[in-house]
Amino acid sequence: MNLLVIGGGGREHAIVKKLKENPAVETIYCAPGNGGIAADAVCVPEIGAKDISAQVDFAKTHSIDFAVVAPDDPLVLGAVDALEAAGIPCFGPEAKAAIIEGSKVFSKDLMKKYGIPTAEYQVFTDAAAAMDYVKSCALPVVVKADGLALGKGVLIAETREDAVAAVESIMLDRAFGDSGNQVVIEEFLTGPEVSVLAFTDGKTVVPMVSSMDHKRAHDHDEGLNTGGMGTVAPNPYYTEDMAHVCMETIFLPTMEAMNAENRTFRGCLYFGLMLTPKGPKVIEYNCRFGDPETQVVLPLLKSDLLTIMQACRNGTLAETEVKFSDGAACCVIMASSGYPEHYEKGFAITMPAETAAHTYVAGAKREEDRLLTSGGRVLGVTATAADLKSAIEKAYERVESVHFDNAFYRHDIGQRALKALEH
Repeated sequence: MNLLVIGGGGREHAIVKKLKENPAVETIYCAPGNGGIAADAVCVPEIGAKDISAQVDFAKTHSIDFAVVAPDDPLVLGAVDALEAAGIPCFGPEAKAAIIEGSKVFSKDLMKKYGIPTAEYQVFTDAAAAMDYVKSCALPVVVKADGLALGKGVLIAETREDAVAAVESIMLDRAFGDSGNQVVIEEFLTGPEVSVLAFTDGKTVVPMVSSMDHKRAHDHDEGLNTGGMGTVAPNPYYTEDMAHVCMETIFLPTMEAMNAENRTFRGCLYFGLMLTPKGPKVIEYNCRFGDPETQVVLPLLKSDLLTIMQACRNGTLAETEVKFSDGAACCVIMASSGYPEHYEKGFAITMPAETAAHTYVAGAKREEDRLLTSGGRVLGVTATAADLKSAIEKAYERVESVHFDNAFYRHDIGQRALKALEH
């Protein structure tokens, strides 16, 4: 089989590595891919993740048997619709279902309509009205751009000044472009955060191993929000009892709500949850695998990923084995100093082969036989083990063996999870 994976980050590298395990797979193409993915797939750097017409042409001329659309932008723009229309079977939701991430207003209204627990909220299309509202609402408050913003369109305001500045940034300064045409202003929820990715064919929902992301740039959850500085799985706060509650009150109701709206979701649905004192609530939905959550979830998957993806597309997930190991995984992101703001790139990356085998490349390019940094988040160095403490230790041992100028990483990935396990 010939496969095409759309995207070019650490998440896509994790997907490619897992798909390679299926013996029926001959060639995996990755568009655009990156310098690290090139070790595991044939990269097509001239085709961008949003260049849907080029993706369709490529799939037809290269006899692609199955495509995986991984990032949010092409999913929301209708990449799956276009590929399927051209006769290419795909993993991922159609555009009408991907709106669950593409519009926060849509997802909040969906939850309200169908009684799915989430934070109280208001929607504004007018900046002046939004500013008036934040001058009197309860604090802290969360201000969200309606559309896609590379995971950065969510601002938490502790003060009235911060809340007004957040509205100005999104709606007037257009920090996230057209994504800021509307804002959602919602109550600030407290409790442990949990990420749960789930396979679904629109009828059956099969959650994957839970995970815990670390969004802040620096140790002790300090610094700016990032796309994610590391993850561990499973998340100790997500107990069997909690999983049952989430299935009954959130996962299945979400599937049923989308079906009722004629927006059947097939693919990977990401549930960003807050375990509040009043029970689990949805912070956000994503219409795809999370990054870097994928880098700890897929290494724990024992079943064949391609078979599961085909079942999601074909409506046969109920009859398909989806098994995860009982162990744990840790991913430490190695980034370029200055990320998520300004950083230099072009530095040579060196690491032993054993580490490379367990590293997902996010932001690097290949020049001749050298791998050079080309992004903010550069590498996701991972490890699996029988228990979380061992997985964390092994991941950091591997981090120590990687070298590039201007590298930085958090030293406390997984520490909060270990503390939770002690109680």
